[in-house]
Amino acid sequence: MNSGKRLLRWASGIMIVLGAGHLSLLTLIARQDVTGWVDRGMWAAVPLVLSRGDAVPTVESLRNQAVFWGGPASFSVPLVLLGCLTWYLAGRGVAVPAGIGWGLAAWCLLGGVLLVPSPFFAGTVAGVLIILAARKAGDRPGAVRDRRTDSA
Repeated sequence: MNSGKRLLRWASGIMIVLGAGHLSLLTLIARQDVTGWVDRGMWAAVPLVLSRGDAVPTVESLRNQAVFWGGPASFSVPLVLLGCLTWYLAGRGVAVPAGIGWGLAAWCLLGGVLLVPSPFFAGTVAGVLIILAARKAGDRPGAVRDRRTDSA
């Protein structure tokens, strides 16, 4: 396994573990809220109207919304999907663009600074690994081709 592929596999593993771990931890902590969504129906996660028609949200409805936005509507689902895509591309030998790594690293660094202590910083490591893998892919001979010869 070449080093670029190994770097991408590590980055994808970090992203998958962070996202799945976030969802799993939230499910354990807020089990009653999550099972309440199943019991009350699909629209129970974030109802479009306040409970009992009140003009002021209740503590229960605010907690319910916080669990929703901290769980299935959070960064965790896209992070798992990005991790799976990165794993797939690494297996195919396709380099992930460095811009994805820069964006992920910046987002996770900012999240880690704003939400200390937090595992957000591990996402920064994944972003840096993607950047390094993209640079290694760019250093390979024949990695950059002249576009004029491709169309001919």
